[in-house]
Amino acid sequence: MALQLNFAARSDVGRVRSKNDDSAYVGRYLAVVADGMGGHVGGDVASASVVLDLAPLDRNDHPDPDTILPDEIQSANLILNDLVHDNPKLAGMGTTCTAVLVDDDVLHMAHIGDSRAYRIKDAVFEQLSADHTFVQRLIDEGRLSPEDAESHPHKNVLMRVLGDVDASPELDVTSFETAPGERWLLCSDGLNAVVDDATIERLLRADKALDDICRDLVEETLARGAPDNVTIVVFETVAAEVTVDDNPKTDELTESALQVSNATEGEKVSAALLRADLGSRPHLLVGAAALATDTDQIPIVTRSSSQKRAAALLHGASEADATQQPTELEDDAVPSERRSWPLLTMLGVFLILFATSLAVGFLWIRGQYYVGTTDDHVAIFQGVPQSFGPLELSSVEESTEIPLSRLPGYSRQRIEAGLPAQDLNHAREILVDLEAALIPEAPPVSPSDQPDDSIPLAANGVTASASIAGATAGATGGNP
Repeated sequence: MALQLNFAARSDVGRVRSKNDDSAYVGRYLAVVADGMGGHVGGDVASASVVLDLAPLDRNDHPDPDTILPDEIQSANLILNDLVHDNPKLAGMGTTCTAVLVDDDVLHMAHIGDSRAYRIKDAVFEQLSADHTFVQRLIDEGRLSPEDAESHPHKNVLMRVLGDVDASPELDVTSFETAPGERWLLCSDGLNAVVDDATIERLLRADKALDDICRDLVEETLARGAPDNVTIVVFETVAAEVTVDDNPKTDELTESALQVSNATEGEKVSAALLRADLGSRPHLLVGAAALATDTDQIPIVTRSSSQKRAAALLHGASEADATQQPTELEDDAVPSERRSWPLLTMLGVFLILFATSLAVGFLWIRGQYYVGTTDDHVAIFQGVPQSFGPLELSSVEESTEIPLSRLPGYSRQRIEAGLPAQDLNHAREILVDLEAALIPEAPPVSPSDQPDDSIPLAANGVTASASIAGATAGATGGNP
C-alpha cells in the first residue's frame, strides 16, 4: 500500500540561546531534523543548508529511493565544505541530520549525530536512531551505565556530524516496513536532553492533533529550562490519496523556474527560486531554514540540489527552444585566415599570461595565514597548507609553546588540518583562544573518564572548537 505523511512541526530558540541553530522540514514524503552545532559560528547556516538541500526529495517518484537519501546527505555535506571554502569565517560549523523518506510502504532513514527518531507502532514505543556521542560509545562498550552518562562531563561530545571535518562522513542507513497508523517523532537533542523518554512517550501517545502534540512537547521542554534550541517533527503514516498529484508537472515547474531565474544572484540560490519550489507541495519549514527563506539569506552554493533541479529544467526548456530555431552559425564555423594569429605571437602572449599568473599567485599566497602544527606544537604559518610538487606553499611565521597534545580532540583535528585566518592578527587571536581551551594537566584517570584522543571529536556544547570558530568569525556571542 502506498503511504504518505500527515505532519506537524515546531521549533523554539529555548530559554538560553540567543539564536536558533536548528532546522526542520516535513512534507508528504520527507521529514528532516538538523541541529547546527552549538557554539560554532555558522551552526544555523549548516542546519539550514542541509535541510534546504534535502527538501526537493519530498516526492514519491524516485527511481532509487533506497540510496537517494544518503547520497543527497553526502552531497549536502560537500556543499558545507564548499561554503567554508568560500567563507573561512564558517570554519568548524557542523550539523546533525536525521531524515526519513517514504516510498510506498517502506520508510528509509539516514542519520548522523545525536538528533533522534522515535516511533510508536503496534502500541510499542521505541527509539530507532543511535546517538553518535562519546558517552553512547562507552555505554555500548559496557564501560558506562546510562544513569552515569547523564552526568558525564563529555556527554555532549559528538563522534560523527556533517561539516567541514570529513568529506564523506559515515551515516546510519536503515529501512523499515511501514503500515498506516504509525506515529513518529524526529527531534533535536534540545528535547531529550531535558525531557525523559517516559514523558516523551506519554505526550506522543496523546489522543490529540499532531500540532497540539508538537506544542505540548515544546512547552514541556520550556518548562524544564530549555537550555538549548528545541525542534520537533511529528508525523503519522496514512494511506496515500490517489487523487493528489504531489509531483508538479515538468512544464509547470519549468515556467516557475523561468519566472524566478532572474532573481538568482552570484553563487547563491535565490530565496525566490527556493520558495517557488517549496510552494509546489504541502510542507512545513521551521527554525533557521525558515528564517533563511524569509530573509533571502540562503546558505546554499550553486551545486545544491535545488539549483541543479532548476538548472536542469531551464536547460530542458532552452533545448526545446533551440530545436525550433534554424542554424545560423554555419558561416562562423568555418575558420577564417583573417582571424588566425601567428603561432609565435600566441606563444608569447601565453608565456606573458603564465608569468603574470605565477606572480599574482605568489603574492596572494604570501598574504595568507593559517594556524597549524610543527614539531607537535601549534604555530602560525604564512601561506597555504598545500604543496606544489616538492615545493611547500607555506612557512612558519611564529612558533608557540602550545602543545598539540593538550588540545581537545576536535580542536586538535582542526589545527592539524590547518585553520585559516584572515590575517596575522587574527591568527594571533586564535592562539589566545587555544591557550584558554587547553586541557589542564592532571593525574592519570580511568579510560571511561576521558575520550580517546585518537578519535576526532565534535562538541555540541562549549569546546575549544567553539572558541576557534568564534575567533574565526570575529564573534563573541557563542553558546554557553
